[in-house]
Amino acid sequence: MALRRGSNSPHSGGTVPDSHRVPFPLAWVCGGEPIIGRVQASRALTVWLPVVAWAGLIFGLSSIPDLSTAEGALGEVLSYGAHAVEYAIFGALLVRALDARVVAFAAGVAYGITDEIHQSFVPGRQSSALDLLVDAVGLLVGITLLERARR
Repeated sequence: MALRRGSNSPHSGGTVPDSHRVPFPLAWVCGGEPIIGRVQASRALTVWLPVVAWAGLIFGLSSIPDLSTAEGALGEVLSYGAHAVEYAIFGALLVRALDARVVAFAAGVAYGITDEIHQSFVPGRQSSALDLLVDAVGLLVGITLLERARR
């Protein structure tokens, strides 16, 4: 049986057209480009960079000594409102990155716990279980709003 030259079949000695090639997972080792890895890295960057940046903002705000918005009841309302809004945004970013509501909520609550512990070391600040509860409510609101927006 003779092989025909010029055919595109790999079984006949020809070449495989680029549209039929499957990227080799370790192509970068041989000098090629890791096509799949580049796409996954790009997606990871676009979904995780906002999460890390927002967590950094929360950490930065928690590091400000004696941070208060106003005195009395108005100050309490503004403080809890700020907690709820910052964690609602955090919850939406987490569920966008993780694509799992329960895991996003658990990760947000875990971060909230570490944030409250961190605040206990900042002069003029203290940790509060009520703040953590407001953070959790904010997480639920953000996660729910994003899920409804996706429908």
